[in-house]
Amino acid sequence: MDAYEAIMTRRSWPRAEGPAPDRATILDLLRAATRAPNHRLTEPWRFVVLAGDALDELAEAWAADAAARGKDPDEARAKAHRAPVIVVVIERPKTHLRKVHEIEEHHAVGAAMQNLLLAAHARGLAASLRTGPPVHIPAVRALLGCGDDELIAGLIYLGHRPPGDDRPPTRRTPPEELTEFRGL
Repeated sequence: MDAYEAIMTRRSWPRAEGPAPDRATILDLLRAATRAPNHRLTEPWRFVVLAGDALDELAEAWAADAAARGKDPDEARAKAHRAPVIVVVIERPKTHLRKVHEIEEHHAVGAAMQNLLLAAHARGLAASLRTGPPVHIPAVRALLGCGDDELIAGLIYLGHRPPGDDRPPTRRTPPEELTEFRGL
């Protein structure tokens, strides 16, 4: 699959099935992620790959927070198990470096996540990017070893496509409706 086809046919899969992709495949996806453009080669990311018991630990941290907020802990637990693997993308902005702007670090991490999603799609895997409550939960941040200068940019759920689920990519507004050409 070429890059344009991957971009035009990629879609999010709300649930992914096992078996979990193997470590070599995940490392290939992470290599694609780290090829994202990043100004001054700051590489403002790190990754935590969760599977098996590590997903259970995430589920329990998420559920405890949900219960403390009067929400359904079982629903939170289930959300941590939408796929056999979660790749947590943690942003480490290098704004202390000269000529590094914070917004460029955010864009770089977004590009890294898109590269990972496209690489997963090109490999025939199901993947979905989520954020939501767990990125702010202190117990989840502690579980992932997040420092005060780091933020959880996203959770990429990763696995295999459910059989028979061949829905097309979601609709998008045509670029003609969103674009103003000047001088062309």
